[in-house]
Amino acid sequence: MISATERAAYTVVVSRGQSRNPQKRAIEQQITDAATHIEGVDVLVVPHLYDLSKTSEAYQRLADAEGHLIVFSWIYSRAAHWVLDRNGIQGQWGGSEIGDAEQGAGEQDSDESTAAPDGESTESPAAVDRVTDLYPRPDRLVHCIDLKLAGDAAPFLREMKRIIEPAAPQAERPSSSTSLPIVGGKLVEVEESTSRRWYPVIDYSRCTNCMECVDFCLFGVYGIDGVENILVEQPDNCRKGCPACSRVCPENAIIFPQHKAPAIAGAEVEGDEGFKIDLSQLFGAPTGNDDPIATAARERDEQLLLAGRDTVGIDDQLLKRQQQHANKPKDSLDRLIDSLDDFDL
Repeated sequence: MISATERAAYTVVVSRGQSRNPQKRAIEQQITDAATHIEGVDVLVVPHLYDLSKTSEAYQRLADAEGHLIVFSWIYSRAAHWVLDRNGIQGQWGGSEIGDAEQGAGEQDSDESTAAPDGESTESPAAVDRVTDLYPRPDRLVHCIDLKLAGDAAPFLREMKRIIEPAAPQAERPSSSTSLPIVGGKLVEVEESTSRRWYPVIDYSRCTNCMECVDFCLFGVYGIDGVENILVEQPDNCRKGCPACSRVCPENAIIFPQHKAPAIAGAEVEGDEGFKIDLSQLFGAPTGNDDPIATAARERDEQLLLAGRDTVGIDDQLLKRQQQHANKPKDSLDRLIDSLDDFDL
């Protein structure tokens, strides 16, 4: 069992959903009630993380929170991690054992080789510096848990208890029926008016600062900070519903947490495969044979027209990206699709 002093190192954050769905509200309330009964753990209830401004009371409260965070929200875990990061709430990926397939906040092993189906060994590309390699985040853990993963609070309560009470020898571990001490910490509920927002969030564990997004976006969303890192400088300049810049990012580092396609909304994907799958009918992408670059160009043109501006289409930069993408060696998904084409299904 960890001591009360160690328990005080945790703050549980419950981010409310955008709707007033009674089932969602019940899950949020059960998590809040349970957390307030855990010895020494502070609890913070806030509006939807993505809709809040950096200067909001909720983020000011979060900035004051010391120690590790357990954050429950209605967006993908990876998306929540980087929404917090962009608002100054930084830390290391804490992870969760609840049923999603995420293995980290966009982190991937870069020095492993993969085997092709015919037995040939294919070496991974040379490692490149990510922004988090150059500017590491603080050591504290930020556990982000997606509330969409279950229809009731029970799995979340078990996961919260598992994180706060790390594995102890079996003889010392409380049984599943044992309640945690009813000696709660501090509960703060922040009530703020918010409206639904739409803006990109950068996964800096993937971002290489290539600046393709700042060159592609024509609405002044992106900028450069004091150490020449890309950042979302004017988030509310973004055109609602447009995810085009996420399609041109070479590292799949741009997230739109409210997009209907999981790969764009922050679900964990492996390299380019996630976007190939995302562009299929399964994920509701546009019909036709467009590749991601053509789709991005069309989406950008649609927004330019809506803003009363001239269209651009596939410019020289995008054409170069398109050619580079076409010349890349085929991966396992490409080979699978080719094999299905051979069957003429």
